Amino acid sequence: MTDYRGCRVVELDSIIRQLPERELRVINLTNLDNSMHAEKVLGLTRRILRYANRGNNRFVFLQEVSRMLIDFSSCDAIEILHKDGDLDYRWEARRSPEPTARFETLPESPGGSLAESLKDSTPLGRLCRFVLTGDYDSSLSCFTDSGSLWTNDVNHLPDLILDAIDVPSEMEEKSWGAYRSLALLPFTIDIDNTGLVIFKNAKSGFFTRYEIKFYEGIAQTLGLAAADRRAQAALRERVKELTCLYGIARIAEQQESALEDKLQRIVELLPPSWQHPDIAVARITLDDHTCTTDGFRDGRYRQSATIEVKGERRGIVEVIYVDDKPELEEVPFLKEETSLIDEIARQVGAIVEKAEAERNRIRLQEQLRHADRLATIGQLAAGVAHEINEPLGSILGFTQLAKKNLSGSSHAEPAADLSRDLVKIEKASLHARDIIRNMLIFARQMPTCKSAVNLNKVVEETLPFLESRCNSEGIKLVFGMSDTLPEIEADPSQMNQLLVNLVVNAIQAMPQGGNLTILTDYDEKSVLLSVEDTGIGMSEEVKKQIFDPFFTTKDLGQGTGLGLSVVHGIVTSHGGSIEVESSVNCGSRFRVHLPVTIKVGRAT
Repeated sequence: MTDYRGCRVVELDSIIRQLPERELRVINLTNLDNSMHAEKVLGLTRRILRYANRGNNRFVFLQEVSRMLIDFSSCDAIEILHKDGDLDYRWEARRSPEPTARFETLPESPGGSLAESLKDSTPLGRLCRFVLTGDYDSSLSCFTDSGSLWTNDVNHLPDLILDAIDVPSEMEEKSWGAYRSLALLPFTIDIDNTGLVIFKNAKSGFFTRYEIKFYEGIAQTLGLAAADRRAQAALRERVKELTCLYGIARIAEQQESALEDKLQRIVELLPPSWQHPDIAVARITLDDHTCTTDGFRDGRYRQSATIEVKGERRGIVEVIYVDDKPELEEVPFLKEETSLIDEIARQVGAIVEKAEAERNRIRLQEQLRHADRLATIGQLAAGVAHEINEPLGSILGFTQLAKKNLSGSSHAEPAADLSRDLVKIEKASLHARDIIRNMLIFARQMPTCKSAVNLNKVVEETLPFLESRCNSEGIKLVFGMSDTLPEIEADPSQMNQLLVNLVVNAIQAMPQGGNLTILTDYDEKSVLLSVEDTGIGMSEEVKKQIFDPFFTTKDLGQGTGLGLSVVHGIVTSHGGSIEVESSVNCGSRFRVHLPVTIKVGRAT
């Protein structure tokens, strides 16, 4: 090759027109466009590093970087041997006859070196191992000071190299494959990031020593970019995993959700948390119940973990890739994803255990409440028996006396005694009747005794008995009474009982004190009684059950759940209605509407 470094600038134009294409390329690279070429290399380096910063998966990263290197170097193929963290792999991308790529994982070697992982026995494979080991004679012209090997004709490698890789010099040309010009450029970032970049071209005489210097820098850049890509990809995957676990923790905290709803919401968090969410589906199986994501079906790649509750296998968590992707041949599932699915199975087990413990607690509480109700009924029956026993005893005794008097004498004195006995029998019978009637009213089985009633008067007569309790509980009473409230036809004692029960319920809802507001109002059809508190309020689920007999949210021994059911019975027996407005921690308001059946006359 001719040396043109002594030419004057004025002679270059005529010389260039006479040069073969290859020598013209040498001049452009070595003498004329050094700064321009360096700038292009710098631009390529920046593009590689910027792309690595996106944190794409390894397969996508290698595809794009290979395209950049092939376009920049005009080579026919690029091959990369790389120890990238825990994975040793081989990658090749070709320009022609059409763009193709091949990825191959290399077996882990006992010594942990990339050269030992490469089992390729072809001449090129042996040459790669030779360069990776670094056992070469730096005086050979085909080596650079940095340990790169390059040749413009593999059939004319020095005998010293052929002997070192145990390849006979008379080996047929086709044994080297389709490429004649090769550049093998090693790079080392750290012990877990070493590799070899191989530039290939089918033509002989393709490379220059000047280009090799630039390509060595590009190889080091590739190693740095791979480390950055791995860090960015790992960070992105960790963010996805933490987002998944945070979502599961939030779902677990929601006490009002059913277990089946929680499992469905958890299974939907899984695909976005895996490396390839676009082809991922998930399934959670617990006992006989199964939750799946949309489009669930079996696939070639499957990862699973067992759900255990108190040491017993109860189900399974599964993530499946339903379609094949080239990058799945690398490693279908990350080691971190194995840890993630194990943790998800553990969290699901904890959620199931907690839900079952809550169900058991509620069941035991209901059993205790049922026992408490039975005890209350027993006490009520004992009280009724005690109350009725006295008048019944009187009735029996005086009846026996009356019978004795009737069978004895007919003069006036026994007749007077008989009359007194009959009066006592009548009085005792009326007493017993009153006891039974009061019990029937309590049980809402007794017809009401209605008369004209003014609710304002009921409030005025009832509240003095409750004011002292309100004061001791730190509750402020607020009144808003309509001055022209019409009378209604109602049972006065039941109206009193209705108000007392509503007020007591409001007091119990304000353990820390608050405001108790009682309002009366009316319209053309009904009179309104409103009792409002600023207490703990109720959930929608509790609101649906407050009028059920014996339903209560109070602790055992603090109530039997009859108060509001009695209120409801009184209201409905009077043809009225009751509305409840409440939400948790925002208080409650009970609005009782009773029909106006008595017209108020006007003064004349």
